[in-house]
This record gives sequence, C-alpha cells and structure tokens, in this order.
Amino acid sequence: MQPSPAGPSPEACKDAGQAPPQKSEATSVQAPRQKVVVTGGGGYLGFSLGSSLAKSGTSVVLLDLRKPQWELCPGTEFIQADVRDEDALVRAFEGVDCVFHMASHGMSGAEKLQKEQIESTNVGGTKRVIEVCVRQRVPRLVYTSTVNVVFGGRPIEQGDEDSVPYVPLEKHMDHYSRTKAIADQLTLMANGTPLPGGGTLRTCVLRPPGIYGPEEQRHLPRVASHIKKRLFLFRFGDRGTRMNWVHVRNLVQAHVLAAEALTAARGYVASGQAYYINDGESVNIFEWMAPLFEKLGYSQPWIQVPTSWVYLTAILMENVHLALRPICSLPPLLTRSEVRSVAVTHTFRIAKARAQLGYAPGKFSFADAVERYVQSTAARPRGPAARTRLLLALLLLAGLLALALHVSGLRPSVL
Repeated sequence: MQPSPAGPSPEACKDAGQAPPQKSEATSVQAPRQKVVVTGGGGYLGFSLGSSLAKSGTSVVLLDLRKPQWELCPGTEFIQADVRDEDALVRAFEGVDCVFHMASHGMSGAEKLQKEQIESTNVGGTKRVIEVCVRQRVPRLVYTSTVNVVFGGRPIEQGDEDSVPYVPLEKHMDHYSRTKAIADQLTLMANGTPLPGGGTLRTCVLRPPGIYGPEEQRHLPRVASHIKKRLFLFRFGDRGTRMNWVHVRNLVQAHVLAAEALTAARGYVASGQAYYINDGESVNIFEWMAPLFEKLGYSQPWIQVPTSWVYLTAILMENVHLALRPICSLPPLLTRSEVRSVAVTHTFRIAKARAQLGYAPGKFSFADAVERYVQSTAARPRGPAARTRLLLALLLLAGLLALALHVSGLRPSVL
C-alpha cells in the first residue's frame, strides 16, 4: 500500500480513523499494552487505523516500504520494510497479538498494469505474512481484501457473503483483483492453523469498496486532476448504475471490531469469516462526485458516451502507457476494469458485519472530504500545460480510434 503524499495533519493523531462516538466498542476493545502490526501502515488507511489504535493504548508498529507523510502518534513505531522480506517480518511480528495485513499493490491507475510487482506483493507478500504469523505465534490476522474478488463486470445488487461467489481467477479483468482474490482465499484457508507451542491462528477478511475521507490521496486527487484538465467532459453507463463507498473512519471501526471478534471473549465469531464493509448506502458515481465538480468550479459531465467507446479508449490508453513506459510515465485516464466498475451496478449488504461484528457505520459526507481537499490544494501550482495538451491529444486519438472501430463493427463485449 502506498503512502499518501499529503503533508502532516494536525488532526492525524486526534481523529484520524476514529470510530463514530456512538460505537464505544470500536475504541475500547483493544486492551492497553497489546501490540499490533499494520502492514501497509504508511498508507492512508493503515496510518489511520494505527493512529486510532494508538489512541486506545495499543502499541502499534506501522510497516511499509515508504515512510508515512504524517507525524507519528505517541504509541506508534514505523519500520521501513518490504512485506515480502521474511527477516523483517520475523522481527516486526515478535510479541504481536494481531496483524492487520493491508499492504498491496496495483489498486488504481498505472499501478494496475505492473503485473510482476502486483503478483509478488499481493500473493507472495500475503503468503509470507501468514507463514511468519504462524512462526511467531501471532494468534490473529485481519486481511484487507476488496469487493473486486467477487465483482468481475456482471451486475451484483445487494450481494452478501453467502450468495456471491469468487470470480473465477481466469476471468478477472485485472491483476490486482485476481491476486487479491488469491490472497483473500489464502487468508481464510489459514484460519485454524495450529501455532507452535499451542494456540491457533484465527483469521478473517474484510472486503471494502473505494475509500474516501479527509486527506485521501488515491482516488479523489486523481479524479480532481482529470477534471481540472477538462478530461471528464463526458459520462457513460446507465444513470441507475449504483455502487458503494466507505469512509475511512467506518473502515477503521470495522477493522478494530473484526480483531476483537477473533478473540475468545467474543467466541471467535469472526474466525474464518469474510465481511463486506461499506457506508450502508449505494450511489451513482457521477451524482456522488457532483460536489467535487462544484467545488472545483467546473460543470458536471454532460456528454453521454457509449460505454463500448470508453472501454475501447481504455484499451488504447493501457497499451500507450505500456509502450511509452520505458521512455516516460503517462498514466491512463481510465483502465478497463475501472470502466466496468463505473458502468456496472455492484452493491453489497453489510448485515453480516452488523450482526456478528457490531459494525455501525457513521454518517459522513463526501462533500466534506472535497472541502478539505480543495482547501489543501488551493495554493499548489498547476501542472505543466504541455502535459495537459498531450493527455488531451491522446484522449482525442483514443476517441477517434474507438469511433472507427465502432463504425466498422468491431464492438467489444463489455457488458
């Protein structure tokens, strides 16, 4: 998991990722003097979870390849290491009560095309984490998965953990989703593994959708950048298409509750279980993003484009990125899997998490996160105009190619 490039926040230790006040269990379940490790702890979610746990009296080790860009809270320690480094994990997991495994690669943008690194980090890294948990007698492991392990481009409406199966590995649209599905299954299969000298490894999996919140630096800034460059003048997909999002504080709450539900005090209720986690609401992505267009001072997309055209454009952009990668970095505007994510309904119920974990998502507004983002970027200089013109030219080229293919009858089977 990559760290956010945002600067240190004065509120990072005060409220980053804290659970809503009405759910006291989420801040009291971790007993003082416990020790946990958060892999990917330099990233937005990992740092938020670590900060919240440290406030509750837990000793927290944040492990990541890159240092977090926020000031560490009292009670947290940062270890700069690769999740694939067995020796580093052995040292970090010494005397640990629970591991939150969040480290991953390839979630969005150009990263989605880095096949080898995605495979070695998401699959190899997870195998290594499980092996070292057993070796170091860590009794609990919570894995941060994704809804993409079951979403492969076909509509899912209010799916639950029992009714929606994994997407067959060969049918995943991208390496990230496929490798996360493998890691998801590896974690659940590791549940019940005997530990040396006695005890058992208990595991569970959380499957969130996209994350938002103050200082989130993966999804929102990328979309905002495209809006500022006037690259999002169009919309696609049906207006009734729905998806879920999750606020960082709700996702932190779910992780803390999941760890507690792997203890004897809670009857190991989460042992070997998977849970969908979101805000409990479904939204249309273009309607949900309206505050971002408004705050940035741009009109919302008004040109309706066939999804098949956008999909063909995404194919071209991926290929252009790969071809130019030895020379320069030109991230694709959209990838094929992102087109499907926007154009196809995929929503999930959180009833199981409510019932078994006591998960109670708070009410948060995307507009608030947008406001924080706009304030933090108001003084930043604009990017080079040449880069913008290049992106626009490539987008136009992609559109013309998509139109030519469409007219010639070479229509892809997208939906």
